[in-house]
Amino acid sequence: MARRPEVFVRSLSMEEGRRLQRITRTARDPVKLRRAIVVMMSAQGQSVPNITSLMQVTSDYARDVIHAFNERGFEALDPKWSGGRPPTISQDTRERICLIARTVPAEWGITGMSTWSLRSLAAHLAERKVVASISREHLRRILRKAGVSWQTTTTWKSSNDPDFIAKMQRVLDLYDHPPSDGRVVCVDEFGPLNLMPRKGKCWRPTGRPARLRATYNRHDGVMHMLAALDLATGRMFYRIRKRKRWQEFLSLLKSLRARWPGEKLYVIADNYSPHKHAEVRSWTAGNQVELVFLPTYGSWLNWIESEFAALRYFALNGTDHRSHAEQNAAIAGYVRHHNKQARPKTNFATSSPIRSWTTYPAKAA
Repeated sequence: MARRPEVFVRSLSMEEGRRLQRITRTARDPVKLRRAIVVMMSAQGQSVPNITSLMQVTSDYARDVIHAFNERGFEALDPKWSGGRPPTISQDTRERICLIARTVPAEWGITGMSTWSLRSLAAHLAERKVVASISREHLRRILRKAGVSWQTTTTWKSSNDPDFIAKMQRVLDLYDHPPSDGRVVCVDEFGPLNLMPRKGKCWRPTGRPARLRATYNRHDGVMHMLAALDLATGRMFYRIRKRKRWQEFLSLLKSLRARWPGEKLYVIADNYSPHKHAEVRSWTAGNQVELVFLPTYGSWLNWIESEFAALRYFALNGTDHRSHAEQNAAIAGYVRHHNKQARPKTNFATSSPIRSWTTYPAKAA
């Protein structure tokens, strides 16, 4: 049988990459979360067979998600399959409704309100004769379909690193051309690991969702996971500690050094201060370990991020561990399962526009 051609998502901008990363961390809808992780893995260069192995989905599903994202963008992460009668409000009117919704009442001479409620917006549309009348639910559906949602105002942050391009290209070069004298390892911290019920999804009888307890007191503190991803094999190595100071980070580096004696280690890490501690730098300088720091606010370049998203989805979501030992055992079980199926990490975001940058974009989220 002829092998099916490889399929990857289209090139993603930095803003799209960060938005996708946020979705994998915060999405509550399991469909949206699963589709977002598939897209993120594809954007990082992982093939459909790799995705199906890690996510336990069919190749047809992974390909459908990738094709849908290429055609419709982020709308494809939250598909709505529905029928019904044709709309009674024209498309031009819908677009005008959405345009007005994105304004603020003050722009229409309305004082005392900084934002629209559905009720006030519906009344304003009727007053301006945009529509004869409209219910709040119908208005909600129009806005949702057009991608206009009720959101909290937020800020955006671009990298202020003057050496952004040089650092990014250094990381991408290590991904593309692993050094012959050693191996590339991505490290990062995951956590904090609280003992708390975590919302998730599971198969249940219709109308009878699984319920988790509420917590009023959490007396057991938090733990932190320090992890490393070996790109040569795709395997993860980790340890869980009560703190994540430079001492714990240095201990992780020493364990990695002992694992691959005689090889130089190129350790890709973010700019968390313990990673740059004088004791850490001194030890790495004398032990064939080179710390390769990501650009400031450039954690999306760390290949281990997508592995953390899958770890959170499969090992923690939907759980209610009563002790750290129980939670740590669940994480250990997932990592063992991951490492059994691990493959070398190659082709990181090969079609992304970031590879053609010679200057940092003025507006990057």
